[in-house]
Amino acid sequence: MEKGAIVYMTRESDEDLSSKWDPRKKRGDLYRRILMFRKKDADMYLSIHMNYHSDSGQKGMEVLYNNINENNKRLGTILMENFKQDFGTKRVLKTTNLYMYKNTTVPGVLIECGFISNASDRRNLKNKEYQKRLASTITKSVITYFN
Repeated sequence: MEKGAIVYMTRESDEDLSSKWDPRKKRGDLYRRILMFRKKDADMYLSIHMNYHSDSGQKGMEVLYNNINENNKRLGTILMENFKQDFGTKRVLKTTNLYMYKNTTVPGVLIECGFISNASDRRNLKNKEYQKRLASTITKSVITYFN
């Protein structure tokens, strides 16, 4: 709210949004996230994650988007440019066809903040000051997107 946005968290613990009646727990969780975006009449969603790869040499932030909404690529581009400028990541903007991203028309992207499988990224991601820098870059990107 400090910068003028109302933020709705889909969750604040390690509990998913699925129902005990969902035959496919993960799909139920993702479906309920999409419903939440619609119910709240969200202007944007940011799906923030930590990445993992079997090659521990993979590192850096990356952003993924789906073409279901024409604004997704623009938001993703802004985020990637700022991650490159602020952190020097060498990664690039990518597309995704994962269930949630191809099934919501609300503008948004998947942000991978780094690789927990990479020792350097993992150490940084645990650091409070680094977390604040990440949040600042994401905030700056969202402000740029809406301006």
